[in-house]
Amino acid sequence: MAMTTTPDGIPVVDILEDYNFNPLLLERISVRKVKPPPLHLADPDPSWPAAFSLLSSTIRTALQESDGDGEGEGKRGGFVSIRHVGSTSVPGLPAKPVIDIDLVVPDVADEPSYVPALEAAGFQFLIREPHWHGHRFFCSLEPLPPCNLHVWPPRCPEVERHRVFRDWLARSEDDRRLYLEAKRGAVSATVEEGGDVMAYNKRKEDVIRGILRRAFQDAGYLE
Repeated sequence: MAMTTTPDGIPVVDILEDYNFNPLLLERISVRKVKPPPLHLADPDPSWPAAFSLLSSTIRTALQESDGDGEGEGKRGGFVSIRHVGSTSVPGLPAKPVIDIDLVVPDVADEPSYVPALEAAGFQFLIREPHWHGHRFFCSLEPLPPCNLHVWPPRCPEVERHRVFRDWLARSEDDRRLYLEAKRGAVSATVEEGGDVMAYNKRKEDVIRGILRRAFQDAGYLE
């Protein structure tokens, strides 16, 4: 029988729900100070884990935390977890050369508790999405490595989706190959039409959802 809740108490039904992006619901906080790199896939880079470590350390320091392994709880409540996600977190997978990080904070709506500190540390607050688990989105500024920083509340279904997807791709060679083919096709079509990263993400969506279903079965969330 499939699980109904995760060990962290997240209802599985919430994890299984696919998100449909609606740009009309975005709250734009600022315009990027630095243009993102051109859309392309880079070969797997052995420096990506080190880049994540640097970014994670910067976040920890900014939020007045000093220890932990990136997956556990901070001691003083400044954050709950910091996790490397996305394609750069999957060994051997080509990716856009931008580190994706999921940062979980005790109260995502309490922006004064983390936004000023992150901005002072070199992260620019770009977007607020209260309708999507309270998601806040930041990018890094030089001299930090390129980074997409996603901020979420505790027990967030989307954070668990990212973890399951990452871990499954690391184990499944077939789905890793399938995802790479989808990424390459999405890059080619998006660049050809002059689209943006949102168009790129949309082109991968169906493949991602198919892979997630197999990942959810492996995790015990689906029969």
